[in-house]
Amino acid sequence: MIRLRALIVFLLAMFLICHPAHAQTRTKNSDNEPLILVHYMPWFSAKPISDRWGWHWTMNAFDPEKLVDGKPEIAAHLHPLIGPYDSADPHVLEYQLLTMKMAGISGVIVDWYGLQDHNDYAVLHKNTLKLVEQIERLGMKFAICYEDQTIPVLVKAGKVREEGRVNHAAGEIQWMTENWFQLTSYVQVNQKPLLLSFGQTGLTDAEWSKCFEHMKTPVSYLSLHHRRSSAIGAFDWPIPADALGAYERFQKESQDWPTAIPVVFPRFVDIYAEAKVGPSYGRVKDDEGKSFRMMLETGLKSGTPLVQIATWNDWGEGTIIEPSHEYGYRDLETVQSLVRKHVDRQFTPKPADLRLPIQILGARRGPTANHSKLDEAVRHLMENRPEQARKILEEMAKPPERTQPK
Repeated sequence: MIRLRALIVFLLAMFLICHPAHAQTRTKNSDNEPLILVHYMPWFSAKPISDRWGWHWTMNAFDPEKLVDGKPEIAAHLHPLIGPYDSADPHVLEYQLLTMKMAGISGVIVDWYGLQDHNDYAVLHKNTLKLVEQIERLGMKFAICYEDQTIPVLVKAGKVREEGRVNHAAGEIQWMTENWFQLTSYVQVNQKPLLLSFGQTGLTDAEWSKCFEHMKTPVSYLSLHHRRSSAIGAFDWPIPADALGAYERFQKESQDWPTAIPVVFPRFVDIYAEAKVGPSYGRVKDDEGKSFRMMLETGLKSGTPLVQIATWNDWGEGTIIEPSHEYGYRDLETVQSLVRKHVDRQFTPKPADLRLPIQILGARRGPTANHSKLDEAVRHLMENRPEQARKILEEMAKPPERTQPK
């Protein structure tokens, strides 16, 4: 099995080298540079921000208040460097977005379950609103990946009528049009707001076509893996049980599409079997970041309008590039170096600058936080002046001078 995995990684590397992405005619984003966006999960609940630990930290099998090898026991093989967190915590959101910015990541593609109050959908929506607020504040970008698999779930729960499936989806897209698509922070492709949909078990191809027939605001719509009739293309996603085959199929199938978004991921190590949620989807082991670097470099050279990294924080599947105890900032340092090489040669942040946002987070959480000074450090990072931010943080870290007795 180990030899097989090594062979898969080797063949994937060879495929990437021998098949530099094909389409020089790919559509570009409005800035004529490839955007690097990272898929973001807004679904974590944690004490003390929330009154209980959410399912994505526990999966009803783990206890984050219990320490194992000095780290909280969570539903993941890897562990966040900042510990398990709440997706509604504005200080965590600030830390995450600033860390992305220091790596050269332009923004996020948010996994969104819609507006309905069912399961944890309402909590995810509330967290997404808080995330968008921070995105606007920090000058980042975002787009939405709509989980239309929610629609059959809502039908089964009696909250959407079977004949109302299309109207429900159209209504949610209309809400996005009125509240998000017009924001300057929202990602545009071909001068239209970008919308992704995840999965194949929600609306049918015909239903998606009907959904867009009556939309007043056109969108650049991309479906998962395969191009739907109403889509301008598709985006790829890890399939760990057939990593190389899935990659080759997407590359071949997408050659004649106007737009295709390749996926970049460092590994896939889910916890589902251990949590007894269901069988594992398979494994793609970490290979010290070699495949991640090759996939990202190939994507940046492909002519695509953007590259999606999967993911920032799907801890349950282990595809994370968010700083962890196990891998630190390794993958973000890779992104940083390739942004400088392929996107912006004037990009100045260095690996040490990736560590500044966590210092800001630690200071925010302190009992005597000087938020005005920390806001000043944040502004410096927003404007790509990490050295000035570092000076502020170093000054704040100095112990207060003792007054001499008279």
